[in-house]
Amino acid sequence: MANMAQAIRLALHYGETQLGVKDIFGEDVGPPLGGVFTATQGLETAWNTPLDERGIVGMAAGIAMTGDRCVAEIQFVDYIFNTIDLLKMVGNTYWCTNGQVNLPLVLMTPVGAGIRGSVYHSHSFEAWASRIQGWKIVMPSTPYEAYGLLISAIEDPNPVMFLKPKSLLRVRGEELIPGEPIEKELRLGIDAPVGVARKKWKPKWPDVERVAIPIGEGRVKHPGKDITIVTYGRMVLSSLNVAKKLSSEGIGVEVVDLRSIYPYDWQMIKESVHKTGRVVFVNEETDVTNFAEHLVYRCNQELFYDLLSRPQVVAGKNVPGVGLHNNLEEATIPGEIEIEKAVRESVTEVP
Repeated sequence: MANMAQAIRLALHYGETQLGVKDIFGEDVGPPLGGVFTATQGLETAWNTPLDERGIVGMAAGIAMTGDRCVAEIQFVDYIFNTIDLLKMVGNTYWCTNGQVNLPLVLMTPVGAGIRGSVYHSHSFEAWASRIQGWKIVMPSTPYEAYGLLISAIEDPNPVMFLKPKSLLRVRGEELIPGEPIEKELRLGIDAPVGVARKKWKPKWPDVERVAIPIGEGRVKHPGKDITIVTYGRMVLSSLNVAKKLSSEGIGVEVVDLRSIYPYDWQMIKESVHKTGRVVFVNEETDVTNFAEHLVYRCNQELFYDLLSRPQVVAGKNVPGVGLHNNLEEATIPGEIEIEKAVRESVTEVP
């Protein structure tokens, strides 16, 4: 099975050969590195930019305004903050031109903690991103979904932000991408060798098929009758582990993977909460002005009489940064212990 970095690479190759992507660019995106996480190795249209995040976003906007499709990368989301004004302009262009100018661009960037990156390589961004009107925001939790969401993002006529969880980029999936070969064959075909041999290396791409996961469509990853967990990205795996553990005690935890931060699948959340009556929202953004706060607000506004207990948010600690030491990072980012505690509190709360 492909890992997430390989799945992204396969989707980008499909994009440049089948969907008209003419430019894939960013810091270290092109040869010889092929991206910090190797997600752009071997791609024909990949090229390196200067260390200039504003230049990358501006270039992507200019290319997209001509009608060409492009995929740009901010090497780490921690360095995206000086581009916020440009992101706002990209997001409002279609509206400001009364629908006359589309911007078919994808902005990829690795997000979250999990790689011991300390304060400079551990930020989450989805709460910020959800406030930039005009952008669609997606975050996969598996390689298969990374492939399908990225293809949908490339095909979209307007800006899509593809947030790839850093801690999942080396995690292998459980679903085969159609046309994906066995693991060893895939690795030998599309993973560049280390050392001088890389200079002469050429990839051997498998003939993968189109898979397009609709943006805005979530997925129930684990059915349950007693409580709903709504999550995305890295926290899906942690939530699934909690759900499987509690199922042995007769507690049915339904895990909903949003996959899209915006637009999000409110209908799926609504149906699940209507069924279970209890909900916990889980992500690794800081717990102040967290995107889940909006979802809690909407639950209270629209589903108040379905709720059997107060909605809860399990999120990162609101501290200035994620510490470098393992203990500091683990104390900052929510883990299975915190998720399980919130679930147990909710299912035992008397309405």
